[in-house]
Amino acid sequence: MNSKLKGQGFLAGVGLLAGFYAVLILSLLLVDFGATDWADFRAALKSDAILYSIKLSFLSCTLAAILSLIVAVPTGYLLARFRFPGRGMLAALFDVPIVLPPLVVGLSLLILFQTAFGRFFEANIMEVTYELPSVVLAQFVVGCAFAVRTMRLCFERIDPRCEQVARTLGCSRGQAFRTVVLPEARGGMIAAASLAWARALGEFGPILVFSGATRMKTEVLPTTVFLELSLGNLQAALAVSLLMVVGAIAVLMLARTFGMRGGLL
Repeated sequence: MNSKLKGQGFLAGVGLLAGFYAVLILSLLLVDFGATDWADFRAALKSDAILYSIKLSFLSCTLAAILSLIVAVPTGYLLARFRFPGRGMLAALFDVPIVLPPLVVGLSLLILFQTAFGRFFEANIMEVTYELPSVVLAQFVVGCAFAVRTMRLCFERIDPRCEQVARTLGCSRGQAFRTVVLPEARGGMIAAASLAWARALGEFGPILVFSGATRMKTEVLPTTVFLELSLGNLQAALAVSLLMVVGAIAVLMLARTFGMRGGLL
């Protein structure tokens, strides 16, 4: 009886802590939605600057997610399937953008393009710093790290025996990867792209440092919130924030749906 009571007390404590955090997050969402109304949304959507930031955010986040997936699929496969010297260090390196302070990411990108390589690239290929490509690059650097981690977990959960059978039947490693592994990893790929997109949507620090906060040029939704707050326009900032909340929740639900099918989330 005593052990049963202790077990119930333990579960009650765990539930209390989890419930506290859940209530805190729900409260934040409720107060945000309660502090604005449809009129604020309509007023925000009539602003040319805000409409520009919505379009640029959608485009840049989508490009960053696509680039992240292009890199994350082979990288995740490499880390999941092969054992080689330095593999642990390489995996840790790909996690660095997740733990780095956002402003440090932006500052590092800014310094990179002040080097000889960066100056050569901007002089002969394209301008990046404080231009539109800098927005996509800043979002990609962080979003790709989440995509790589997701794809690594995805490939680790795929039974390698089917791939091995395909190779014994005459397929090359590349053919086995395309015909056997990739179809199995479809759910993980959608989850990885969704997480990269959601993370890119909320990126602010690197963009502020590396891209600037120029209206109608490098302004994305987080930058819009910052600019509207600096102007004292709280209702517009809140309306834009809620647009980001709705978009992020929708994308995360998509990621969880496909992630749970693949045993990732």
